[in-house]
Amino acid sequence: MTKPISRIQNLERELHLRQLQVQRLLQITQAINNNVAAEDLFGMYRVFLRKELQLTRMALMVRSSANDNAWLIGASIGLSEVKIPTIDLGEKLQHFTRTTVLEVEDESFFSHFEYIVPVLHKERPIAYILIGKFEDQEDMYERVQIITTITNVIAVAIENKRLFRRQIEQERLEADMDLGAKVQKMLIPERFPMREEYEISTIYQPKLGVGGDYIDFKEFDDGKLVFCIGDFTGKGVSAALLMANFQANFHTLITKRSSLYDFVSDINKAVYKITNGERFVTFFVAEYDIETNELSYVNAGHPPPVLVHENGIKLLTEGTLVLGSIDELPILEVGKLELPSQALILTYTDGLTDLQNIAGETYEEEILYRFMRRQHGRSAKAVNDALLRELNDFRQNNEFPDDLTVLTCRIFGKVEGEVQ
Repeated sequence: MTKPISRIQNLERELHLRQLQVQRLLQITQAINNNVAAEDLFGMYRVFLRKELQLTRMALMVRSSANDNAWLIGASIGLSEVKIPTIDLGEKLQHFTRTTVLEVEDESFFSHFEYIVPVLHKERPIAYILIGKFEDQEDMYERVQIITTITNVIAVAIENKRLFRRQIEQERLEADMDLGAKVQKMLIPERFPMREEYEISTIYQPKLGVGGDYIDFKEFDDGKLVFCIGDFTGKGVSAALLMANFQANFHTLITKRSSLYDFVSDINKAVYKITNGERFVTFFVAEYDIETNELSYVNAGHPPPVLVHENGIKLLTEGTLVLGSIDELPILEVGKLELPSQALILTYTDGLTDLQNIAGETYEEEILYRFMRRQHGRSAKAVNDALLRELNDFRQNNEFPDDLTVLTCRIFGKVEGEVQ
């Protein structure tokens, strides 16, 4: 009578396991339908595997919410004495395409487990369950099968939550970028001056519709022109709001008609007050005096603008540190020079010199300088049109890696009767 009793006991154990499986599937499904948080689902999963299936060691690997290619441990049992690897296991996990008995001889992370079960959704792995020992080694095959079934349900639910969060984050980012673009569009002047004495032309192509580049100008009744260019750290609404604050300070402070030295000192304090040193802006500002034909300028950590004259080029480098990193600028120099006849000044942000061609070569400053040496005597618009053609020829099919912003100022001077 021993064998029949043994068979009956086996059937009873198997039936009990199946009943547990059905009960937990119903419980977990109801929890998923009630939109229970991921951590609570993991908790139900751990309790079932540990208390009811008597699993002593387990690790459930799921995709990171921040990176599709990174994996992390979503739920675990009995890993207190196991050294968790600091490197991502994605490269090793991808080799397992079906339930596999682990036979690892070294002391790696995988050596603490006996089975690995990949969970696939549309042939794409969304989770891996690493299974260690059970307190009761009987019915191993049935227990592993039940764990596989439960894990599939849990993993799909967690993946759906991850994808939903990703979608919400993407929609939030798109809304953020859209709002930032609208704010930024209002901050950039629609028209720049074209006078007998000077002309300003611009190229403004923000990456993804919104970026951190800023250009502006201010004309005064006494014949002075101030123009500037800046590059803010950050993107989206945060950069746009910082830019809006900066624009307000720019027009308020520049209208005070204090010296360029005081203006830069004051606007640096204004940026630092808003950002507390966590954000900054590279900045170049210049003031042209029609009466004296003099240019005063400050370069605050910005790529040096190029002054073109009949004998070559000059880089405008005098100035100070980036604005907003500290409240008091330790060094601040104002560059001053008398402009040569028919001067041309090109200012730009680093999106220009970060541009690459298909060979991976960048549009370096020396290439720009060679280009500018050929531009003497041309109008600002003609220079920018030629520059855009050159950049497009250089990059070929490559996209612009960052915002592309150029402000070019042509100084005609007070020579009367000149034909341009």
